Amino acid sequence: MDIRQGTTHQETAHQETAQQDSNSGYGVAPDAQGGTAGAGSPEASAGLRAEAVGLLRALVGNDSADFHEGQYEAIEALVSGGRRALVVQRTGWGKSAVYFVASLLLRARGAGPTLIVSPLLALMRDQVAAAARAGVRAVAINSANQLEWQEISAKLQGDEVDVLLVSPERLNNPGFRETHLPELIRRSGLLVIDEAHCISDWGHDFRPDYRRIRSLIEQLPASVPVLATTATANSRVVKDIEEQLASGGEDVFTIRGALARQSLRLGVLRLPTAKARLGWLLTHLDELPGSGIIYALTVSAAEDTARLLQKAGHPVLAYTGRTDPADREQAEAALKNNEVKALVATSALGMGFDKPDLGFVVHLGAPSSPVAYYQQVGRAGRGTPSADVLLLPGAEDKDIWEYFATSSMPAEGPANAVLAELASGAVMSTGALETRVNLKRSPLELLLKVLAVDGAVERVSGGWRGTGEPWSYDRERYERISAARVREQQAMLDYESTTGCRMEFLSVQLDDPAAAPCGRCDNCAGRWFSSEVAAEATDSAGQALSRVGVDVDPRGMYPSGMDRLGVPVKGKIKPDLALSTGRALARLTDLGWGGRLREIFGPEAADTTVDDALLKGCVQVLAQWGWEQRPVAVVSIPSRSRPQLVGSLAHGISSLGRIPYLGALQLPHGGPTGGSGGNSAFRLASVWDQFAVPEEGAAWFAANPGPVLLVDDFADSRWTLTEAGRVLRQAGAASVLPFVLALKA
Repeated sequence: MDIRQGTTHQETAHQETAQQDSNSGYGVAPDAQGGTAGAGSPEASAGLRAEAVGLLRALVGNDSADFHEGQYEAIEALVSGGRRALVVQRTGWGKSAVYFVASLLLRARGAGPTLIVSPLLALMRDQVAAAARAGVRAVAINSANQLEWQEISAKLQGDEVDVLLVSPERLNNPGFRETHLPELIRRSGLLVIDEAHCISDWGHDFRPDYRRIRSLIEQLPASVPVLATTATANSRVVKDIEEQLASGGEDVFTIRGALARQSLRLGVLRLPTAKARLGWLLTHLDELPGSGIIYALTVSAAEDTARLLQKAGHPVLAYTGRTDPADREQAEAALKNNEVKALVATSALGMGFDKPDLGFVVHLGAPSSPVAYYQQVGRAGRGTPSADVLLLPGAEDKDIWEYFATSSMPAEGPANAVLAELASGAVMSTGALETRVNLKRSPLELLLKVLAVDGAVERVSGGWRGTGEPWSYDRERYERISAARVREQQAMLDYESTTGCRMEFLSVQLDDPAAAPCGRCDNCAGRWFSSEVAAEATDSAGQALSRVGVDVDPRGMYPSGMDRLGVPVKGKIKPDLALSTGRALARLTDLGWGGRLREIFGPEAADTTVDDALLKGCVQVLAQWGWEQRPVAVVSIPSRSRPQLVGSLAHGISSLGRIPYLGALQLPHGGPTGGSGGNSAFRLASVWDQFAVPEEGAAWFAANPGPVLLVDDFADSRWTLTEAGRVLRQAGAASVLPFVLALKA
């Protein structure tokens, strides 16, 4: 193949051996052919290859190391041809070798530092560490090392940096964009976009800020090469990435190899209940090879599973979006050093975690697409001849997918509302926008990013402002993407039930031209795992799943800007008007009670009285509460959607606990003015001054001083409870203890 003759797409379909897998992405003396992808004479090409091989051998400390097929071709395209290149290769193939060797070659020819756009802090840490081992001077600028920015800036000025890693979000930080980025663009010798599937609407990890890279590419001098890399891209994602790399009319040199890894042994085990799945883990975790990752679909499921395994004596740690960043780093190190059997993780542990000898990946519940699943299982078996991958799907998976389904595309109404608020050109903070547009903080920030990438708004010092550029809602595009997500979910269900080769199924989902039966999975070679669950393990799992009681933390601060919504409050909530810490039976996402609660609060669920099992669980929570003083009364929130559920819950607690029930609060003005959902400012405004305590209630509190148990069905924003608690405290309640059936998360 000769790109000088116009060839821009290479398919490398040969399968790598287990020995090549075990050499951290570098092959040992394969039949690689050089001199095919760059400009110049054959002698110059041969010289470049010899120099590249020398660098590779020095980097890995192996005098016989040589490139895998496709690695040198990509390097030559970047260094000799100054090309735009896309490398789609399985994890462990050695994509980092391409950009590290290319960086050193370009630096030796007088080029500036390489700029790598990388999506996760964990990935940056691994890349910086790998670069240091390879003798590459790499540094990162991210939210975790702000104290080092001045030192890093000085190193960049002194030309002491070979590779600079930044997150895509950093590209839109006003200070970085205005102070550092212009100079980096001017001096950059190579731009690398790692995990490039994040660029694409169709990628399973789409992030709006990645689309900003297209404008970054357009600002680069034509002589600066660009490399995009990913291990999880089907043909549609590849085409989307190529189109973005080709801005300015450049051809894209694409190397796409076989994505299946022969070391992985895939299997699916269907068990009837969450109790059985946890029991299986308790029974068989020690039999799984080496150390690995246990993935769960929710934070609470990961934490509950880790707690259960720890109690049974298994050395595991939880790793979720709720885990402190420092604790995450320590957990990663513990797994890499084989100090724990497993991390029990959500998708927070995904891209960027590099442990070549990871022995297994188990999923308690399935991700919502085969591509996302492949990305997670691809953490295993990178440097070992064999690794076990087992999926334990749950009947609740589809409900959880829907529960967490959030579109990365803007909704038309909120988008137009944001643009209207920013139309004047005035700068407005995200907090100020919250008091004008009824969106929660995270969806609002995501919407602003999408609008910024589309050029309709821009982030500046102090917040956001409109650009005045026209923007229209691309309904057709967003509906196509939504439909694709639904098809992906069905494909995941098809993976679970297929009787064919599982690795071939995943490879086909990735449009891998080399898709073929693996000969190792449970369908190809028979089950390699036992389906037996020890009785004592099932009992332990059942006890863990029946655990009840979750704290409901009180609100401590009012949202800013409430005066704009007609609510005369600001700052801290006064202690004499605040709630005490409350309790919920469970979270909606819990493995145990979560399933039953999701049924009760489902969109089609009818309002019914609380059943005996739920009431018994609530009484257990109350018995374990440990309050300093027993409540003197029960009061309920008047519910318009579930009056039977809330009323029967309050009556049941009152009867079983022998605590007087004073009834529901009154609604003197008709009740809350808005529906459920929305951001804190609008939620507080909708319930402000909507509740009242009957005169007999105030008299009761005066005659019976003590805590009041405030009962409701569900807590999300907690502003309904907070406002009801305020009026109860004003009426004389000594303290207010909120109790709900379900906590959202």
